[in-house]
Amino acid sequence: MAQSSIEWTEMTWNLTTGCDKISAGCKFCYAEVMTKRLQAMGSPKYLDGFKIVKVHDSELHLPFTWKKPKVVFVNSMSDMFHKDIPLSFIQKVFDTMNQCSQHTFQVLTKRAELLVKYSDQLNWSKNIWMGVSVEDERVADRIEHLRNSGAAVKFLSLEPLIGPLSNLNLTGIDWVIVGGESGFKARPMNPEWVEEIQIQCKQQGVAFFFKQWGGKKKKLAGRELNGKTYDEMPVAA
Repeated sequence: MAQSSIEWTEMTWNLTTGCDKISAGCKFCYAEVMTKRLQAMGSPKYLDGFKIVKVHDSELHLPFTWKKPKVVFVNSMSDMFHKDIPLSFIQKVFDTMNQCSQHTFQVLTKRAELLVKYSDQLNWSKNIWMGVSVEDERVADRIEHLRNSGAAVKFLSLEPLIGPLSNLNLTGIDWVIVGGESGFKARPMNPEWVEEIQIQCKQQGVAFFFKQWGGKKKKLAGRELNGKTYDEMPVAA
């Protein structure tokens, strides 16, 4: 496990490593950059690099060792619903999350089709929050797949937001996170896109969390929207 600076979680739990790019949001993948760095540092889990997807059974027991309840981002360095990760391993991860009901687990994927395909074969205890990443309208169909999953708490990560999302159907969605891309080559996020999403969340009664403006200097850009910080969490939190 690792403490996290991500605003909407407390820590990360990475049971798989490696991934590949499937949509425009992956262009400047954070996990790819971090994997190269950790590989260069000799970190054992990352020695095979980013292009090889691996599961790590040795990580499965970790939540049993945490003494206090935690909010945990599952697989920040990979995608648990990647096609190369066996359903049997995902079921092991869910079994651990089911048994550790004191913790809240936040699972995020871009592979929403596999999510809904596997959903009936997973035990969705209430402490498992399931989300999909949607960076622009081209991948908005992921939301419908999420809606059809068995998760009790469903959320959207609209990050990096690289295009408008003007007609969001938020039926059955509990939480929306919005963030701009960060880094040297960060693509710009139009403030109007963010305002439009915030209004849609308010109109449809969905919790809204504004993570960051992003850019080359994300700390300097901050995370206020119209002079206000939005840190709303789903009712189940």
